Amino acid sequence: MKIQSLVLALLLSFAITSVNAASDRPNVLVVMVDDLGFSDIGCYGGEIDTPNLDRLAQNGLRFSQFYNTAKCHSSRISLLTGRYAFQAGNTSLSRAVTSAEVLGAAGYFTAMVGKWHLKDQPTDFGFQRYWGHLSGACNYYKGDKTFRLNGEPWQVPANDFYTTVANVDYALDFLGEARQTIKPWYLYVAFNAPHAPLQPMEEDYNKYLGRYDVGWDKIREARLKKQRKLGLFGKDLTPSPRPDHVPAWCSLPKERQTWESRRMTALAGMIDRVDQELGRLFTDLERSDEMDNTLILFVSDNGACPYDRRSNNMDGNPYDRDTTWGDSTGWSWVRNAPFRYYKQNQFEGGISTPGIVHWPKGLKVKKGSITDQPAHLVDVLPTLAELADTELPKQWPGRELNDVSGISLLPLLEGKSIDQRPPIHLLFGNDRGLRDGDWKLVSFRSHPWELYNLAKDRTELHNLAAKNPKRVKRMSKLWHEMAEDVLKAPAKSRLPVATNPTPHQHPEWTDFTKALSEIGKRETK
Repeated sequence: MKIQSLVLALLLSFAITSVNAASDRPNVLVVMVDDLGFSDIGCYGGEIDTPNLDRLAQNGLRFSQFYNTAKCHSSRISLLTGRYAFQAGNTSLSRAVTSAEVLGAAGYFTAMVGKWHLKDQPTDFGFQRYWGHLSGACNYYKGDKTFRLNGEPWQVPANDFYTTVANVDYALDFLGEARQTIKPWYLYVAFNAPHAPLQPMEEDYNKYLGRYDVGWDKIREARLKKQRKLGLFGKDLTPSPRPDHVPAWCSLPKERQTWESRRMTALAGMIDRVDQELGRLFTDLERSDEMDNTLILFVSDNGACPYDRRSNNMDGNPYDRDTTWGDSTGWSWVRNAPFRYYKQNQFEGGISTPGIVHWPKGLKVKKGSITDQPAHLVDVLPTLAELADTELPKQWPGRELNDVSGISLLPLLEGKSIDQRPPIHLLFGNDRGLRDGDWKLVSFRSHPWELYNLAKDRTELHNLAAKNPKRVKRMSKLWHEMAEDVLKAPAKSRLPVATNPTPHQHPEWTDFTKALSEIGKRETK
């Protein structure tokens, strides 16, 4: 009996110690949205109703310079591994470990819902629970054949299904499981919204009908005015002007204005729905008394998408399950305000998006603070590892690990500053760039290098390359060295940029010279 009592006492003591250890470390909720522009949500200047995200910002910390990779899959790699895409082994993740593996080994319950967009499945990379689609995009009502539940195929229901809602349904289920353990939990929510196809729910679409009839020039000016009022940049900056490839709203035929207004209405409804579903998730955390010690990070994988690839049933309603609309370059210019360019481009419009941290128990900054210190998705894993009081592994079975490129952002959460950080390397396809201190080198689709001083010119309006040839040479040399030695990028991704400037154009940007009847005819063939 004495031995049994001793064993019982030891088990009880271990359980209490484990519970205390779990309660000392924060739960972690990482939310990534898809193709969200810098100014799309209220706390970054938008007119779309996002009260739940705005509340996070009001009680947390906002970044005005939070960077991604300008592309869906590569941003997910950086977020999960602390490495750039090629550095991590690209979609195979063969030269990296994930945050789920690191936190799982440290005693966390790990779960994910939503878009994967990498090889194999989340359950192959440390996530103990997973529901979502392995594909890069799908019909919001009909889904596709890549849906999985804990590694097994999952059949999308024929009716009463919408991916954004289902993501949170399963997130709540997984949190219920997590609470049955004595472990802290890590939940990664990867919304596909507002990625095309533009398919809002009917009630969300109807809510915004008519709001965008005034057109993109006036909506962008309203966003810029709100950004100034919010003090997002700490000082006035000169917004980028409307580019030549986007016509003035008043110059568009009425038929085109109607179509474009409806597309932005659909996007607004999709973003509103993300916020509503996050509200359900936050309410659950509050009911479970977990909000105070849960670190919530909200980010986007890239800026707004300009690629006007496919639209059918243009005269129909976007909430009909067989209707699919594509993105609009004109509205993407608005959504990335005040910056230039878009998804895939390494200009600020492609790589700078909202970054919000909310953690009442751990944040040491004033509520509603805004930091202008640069951060990147590669910083997420080092930050989470430090918060979980665990080391990043140097080796892992079956993989040859490269070093991480990110740094811990914990000093910023503690109200301190980060005096120096490694240069931020930027590469997707033939778009490339390098952020080193206040200086940024950038190339549009392998066009000649451009040089900007972001401390004075955040919107990249004054190219200083001709005045600073030595700096361009030094930074371009560093870009190539990092691409080869750090990223291990293939040779074709490291080819020299062009020497002669040509106009910045892309074949998939909206062609506003085409009549809508031509577009509809082309897409319905």
